[in-house]
Amino acid sequence: MKALIAMSGGVDSSITALLMKQEGYDCIGVTMKLHFENATDKCGGQKDLEDAALVCEKLRIPHESKDFSSSFKCCVMDKFVKTYRNGGTPNPCIDCNKNMKFKGLLEYADTIGADVIATGHYARIEYNDKTSRWELLKATDDNKDQSYVLYNLTQDQLSRVRFPLGSMTKDEVRALAEQHGFVNARKRDSQDICFVPDRDYAGFVDEYDGIKSVPGNFVTPEGEILGQHKGITHYTIGQRKGLGIALGSPLFVTKIDPNRNEVVLSHGTGLYKKTIRINEINLISFDSIQMPIKAAVKIRYRHKEQAATVHQIGDDLIEITFDEPQRAPTLGQAAVIYDGDKVVGGGTICEIID
Repeated sequence: MKALIAMSGGVDSSITALLMKQEGYDCIGVTMKLHFENATDKCGGQKDLEDAALVCEKLRIPHESKDFSSSFKCCVMDKFVKTYRNGGTPNPCIDCNKNMKFKGLLEYADTIGADVIATGHYARIEYNDKTSRWELLKATDDNKDQSYVLYNLTQDQLSRVRFPLGSMTKDEVRALAEQHGFVNARKRDSQDICFVPDRDYAGFVDEYDGIKSVPGNFVTPEGEILGQHKGITHYTIGQRKGLGIALGSPLFVTKIDPNRNEVVLSHGTGLYKKTIRINEINLISFDSIQMPIKAAVKIRYRHKEQAATVHQIGDDLIEITFDEPQRAPTLGQAAVIYDGDKVVGGGTICEIID
């Protein structure tokens, strides 16, 4: 079988290529060119292209780069800017996985006759004979588990995707890379959004299409004006630092209202919410949730999943009620539903009820 290996230039994708070749696959390494301005070693920089090519040369497999920058701008960067301007906080890595790494790469795999694609994500895929469905499972290493950002995988995609690192630790991956003399064995993992390497998200949004943020009012939940903000793109729910408002005890952003161009501040009591709704849903374990179920739900990548009741109330709408109120659920972020180690599905937080 022929395998397309998504080669980012990092150590994880390099070991993925090594393991797939050892399994007997006819491998080709493909590096995605996602953008050119502000490119970092994580996505589209010259250094990662060179590192990916060197690893492929060492493994004696072909390597090529493929330009996905037009689709990346439309599906990831445009949505990133739109979400911030609408008062939400986007998760571009999820959009990139959904539209680029799996949809885009699988379409390209078809054109070159590749049967499967393999990436360096830390997660596991198994086929359940009883349900006749593919399942997405957490990685065995909780510290590296990336199942949260992979919930959009469909049954067809799961059947053609391989995650060779799902049962490995990062230390094991690096040790294997050093053993084989890979140039990127100790390459640092990037923690930044690849197209905003300086983490100035508001600055990026302002410069993206030349539309500057408009200052407005900081207000209390009752509407009392506390001061002036720099523009809603500078803030996210739960933020405490950088507000420039002092009232004797810490203030937190508890709501962003794009229609009134207001940022609501409180002393923290308004941060905790019990019920949220998600849309843009993708379910892996079922075609739909016919009856309310008890599950565990994660509302941020580093958030520990929490007990909740999950109720599908529309074709593209799920209501999630947590057993205990959760701190700072945020519009635009993903809520991912788990049953133990298994990903049931997930969606984008579109409404916060209370």
